[in-house]
Amino acid sequence: MSMMISDNDLEQLAEIELQKDEEEEQGEDLSAAVTPSDAVTDTSHPYYDVARHGILQVTGDDNYGRKLIIFSSCCMPPSHQLNHHRLLEYLKFTLDQYVESDYTVVYFHYGLRSSNKPSMRWLRDAYKEFDRKYKKNLKALYVVHPTNFIRIMWNIFKPLISHKFGKKLTYVNYLAELRDHLDYDQLIIPPDVKRHDEKLRANQKGGPPPSVKAPPPRPPLPTQQFGVSLQYIRDKNNGVLIPPVMTQTVSFIKEKGLHTEGIFRRSVRVQLIKDIKKLYNLGKPVDFEQYGDVHVPAVILKTFLRELPEPLLTFAVYDRILDITRVESSLRVSTCKHIVESLAEPSYIVLKYLFCFLNMVSQQSIENKMSPSNLACVFGVNLARPPQGTVSLGALTPLNIFTELLVEHYSTIFGCRCPVAQVLP
Repeated sequence: MSMMISDNDLEQLAEIELQKDEEEEQGEDLSAAVTPSDAVTDTSHPYYDVARHGILQVTGDDNYGRKLIIFSSCCMPPSHQLNHHRLLEYLKFTLDQYVESDYTVVYFHYGLRSSNKPSMRWLRDAYKEFDRKYKKNLKALYVVHPTNFIRIMWNIFKPLISHKFGKKLTYVNYLAELRDHLDYDQLIIPPDVKRHDEKLRANQKGGPPPSVKAPPPRPPLPTQQFGVSLQYIRDKNNGVLIPPVMTQTVSFIKEKGLHTEGIFRRSVRVQLIKDIKKLYNLGKPVDFEQYGDVHVPAVILKTFLRELPEPLLTFAVYDRILDITRVESSLRVSTCKHIVESLAEPSYIVLKYLFCFLNMVSQQSIENKMSPSNLACVFGVNLARPPQGTVSLGALTPLNIFTELLVEHYSTIFGCRCPVAQVLP
């Protein structure tokens, strides 16, 4: 289809397809853009007018160690209640925090309606606005529950879209398919999208596809390192205080990667990560030298921290971490110190080991470009989360501030408490 078609004709074509979608979905109770509970509630947020709807969420990493950015159409209010120019600015404002790292976008299409869809001109302008800076490190775009509207849009925009960018697109017909690509349990999925998925699966000819629910977990191996508690690792490894995965990745990066630009920001092949995790979980030796890429142990370290059943900063202090933005700037370091010193000794020892290392990384930031702020963006979501659900977009700012302070003021925050058994890199 040629781009010579007028905008009016394109709008009409898109409208027809959307109306077909709406007719097919009749009977589904789509709430009127219900705001998710984890939407931004801070009225001082520079884009609060847009962010409060919860259209955009940022969560942990995908299976490749890349930041996950989620766009939910069903959270968009009717067009007269949302300034689409502000929406575009908010998208760029959010992405600007992550585009220097590899990232993944999940787009939940269900819930886009005639009443809330942006204009064709807006879509075209938005694509042009997202220049190479944004497209270069976007490694995958998952379009969930695509309809003919999406396919028509793709044909309309094809002349603008490079072949390289086109290869990043994956259509996902059912939520269950996302498990192959992402840490499904940390996805922030609107209830309306889940209900729509259930309906699609129930209507599928030949019976529903496999349930989205995860299979029951197997008991861990005695040699298991990933997805088990720090206590389990200590018990099965002769009381070792620092998990072997951490000591091995940290010592390798300390020796070979402190000067590597963008360390902790790059992703690696998912199969490689699976293979290395399997080696660790079976108690077999891992030699990072053989992979010839210092980003491999960097992703393994982040993956290990992310998969701890209870995050390193523990559930107990999560709410206190989020309150850091309410603390006067001059008191924030001492507040962080109190929070960290309240941790039980085993958690404290591992946390001190990690931040001693991250402080070393930040001291080489002229070369590696990993300032305390950049390290916080990468590590914050892997170190703390609420007991239920995932880290919301509104929680990212305090979490990143807290993590940045721990990196930058390591000596002050960790200097007073020195357990007899402590280990440093």
